[in-house]
Amino acid sequence: MQSQQPQNHQNLHTGIVPPQLNHGGHEMFDVHEVLAGAINTINTYTMLSGHVQDPELRDILQRQKQFMTTEYNTTLECFKTGQDPAVPTQSYSMKQGNDFTYGMKPSPPQKPLQSIAEINDGTIALSMLNAVKGGAAIKTSAAMEVTNPVVRRVLADSLPNCIEMAYEISLYQNKHGYYQVPQLAEQDMQIMQNGYAPCPTQPQMPGTQGFH
Repeated sequence: MQSQQPQNHQNLHTGIVPPQLNHGGHEMFDVHEVLAGAINTINTYTMLSGHVQDPELRDILQRQKQFMTTEYNTTLECFKTGQDPAVPTQSYSMKQGNDFTYGMKPSPPQKPLQSIAEINDGTIALSMLNAVKGGAAIKTSAAMEVTNPVVRRVLADSLPNCIEMAYEISLYQNKHGYYQVPQLAEQDMQIMQNGYAPCPTQPQMPGTQGFH
């Protein structure tokens, strides 16, 4: 996260705005949603942790939860102070490889759980994925409304982390058969890929086409 220079923001009616109040109305509501959503995601991870069976999934859950907790504290601090946080945003690094297995095979149809006894690592991974993806959407929307330069940068820098965590979970799901990835026929993929051409980076000036 790049350090932001102090800003002298003004309110039309009250004059200079102190750093801790350097937030617009939309920003207040949207960052409130970000912080509440982060708490909900961390709480979800905490509730799920007691049901995890696979050590690999438990490691993912614990690493992501610890990272999200630090990131929550960073966001909260800059929101309350309007200034650079003591702990800047970090970059999350996953342990999974990048290899997906493509193709579909028959599997039992899914249905809602009827009891806690039915919770397994597949349902836990899906709950984790949905929580992380939901947080990414909220942060993206909030970042577009933020006026405080520090909070905007913190939210913007946290988005790649949401994407990385979601990708890590989906790789785990795919490896263990919880998430199957359909793939188009090779001919169809090539047709779609070849349906676009590069754009010239130095376009001709208007009125010069055809003249030599």
